[in-house]
Amino acid sequence: MKKIFIALFIAGMYNAYAQKSIPLYKGKAPGTENWTQKEAQQFNELFKTEVVFNVTQPSILVFEADQSKANGTVIVIAPGGGFQSLSIKREGIDMAKKLAENGITAVVLKYRLLETKSNDPAKEMMENIKDRKAFDAKTAPIKVMAGDDIKTAITYIRTHAKELNINPEKLGVIGFSAGASVILESVFHSKDAATLPNFAASIYGGPSQEILDTEIPKSPLPLFICAASDDQLKLAPKSVLLCNKWLEAGQPTELHIYEKGGHGFGMGKQNLPVDKWSDVYLDWLRFHKFL
Repeated sequence: MKKIFIALFIAGMYNAYAQKSIPLYKGKAPGTENWTQKEAQQFNELFKTEVVFNVTQPSILVFEADQSKANGTVIVIAPGGGFQSLSIKREGIDMAKKLAENGITAVVLKYRLLETKSNDPAKEMMENIKDRKAFDAKTAPIKVMAGDDIKTAITYIRTHAKELNINPEKLGVIGFSAGASVILESVFHSKDAATLPNFAASIYGGPSQEILDTEIPKSPLPLFICAASDDQLKLAPKSVLLCNKWLEAGQPTELHIYEKGGHGFGMGKQNLPVDKWSDVYLDWLRFHKFL
């Protein structure tokens, strides 16, 4: 009964803040037509936040900008969760609400994930990553699917720019942890400008060596990077490498490494300087005239 109540509460929360929930594909998503797992959501005790798992039908949650401040910018948010779940509130809805309050239309992406066979995606992921090599092999095809999902979302947004009241040339992406890998798929693996964002942000991401070895697009693409040096997954050095890649290409970039914060700080509060990272991000958007 408690789990049912929590699920209903979260569903109500979506209705309260998300103006639109839009499926990305007509019918089943290409390549996963035979998936039978059912999407679910719950408050996860390990992560201490709401998560969504077993996503088979990718969709977007659209949070319309505050009309008194709207300036046409739109940002696609890819929550993290190790490709096993989505930290839908702390790395999705809460971020979207802040952006919308500041005049930016925010779109939370629910991309495809590994199947969770139990009712605890966080515990299942922690078990899986004990064998990192096997886990990376397992998630490799999921990353490609998630990359297709974000590019499909970008195409949808630009195609429907007028009805969404956004400028298709002011489209950004921000990803947390695994979500950072997803947004980089749109940066590095877009075959044309239609699916290439205009700016990006990687929050405690861990880009693969393949990404680090891939050439950056020639068009200007400002990148904001943020992480904590005490990241439990030891991903902070990856953020530095990503920053260096942008610097070497002569592309605009800004890097913030906080001393404390751990992995997965998102929009949570720890009474630490890292709590203000999203305000710094807004300052960066303002500097680039996206806010």
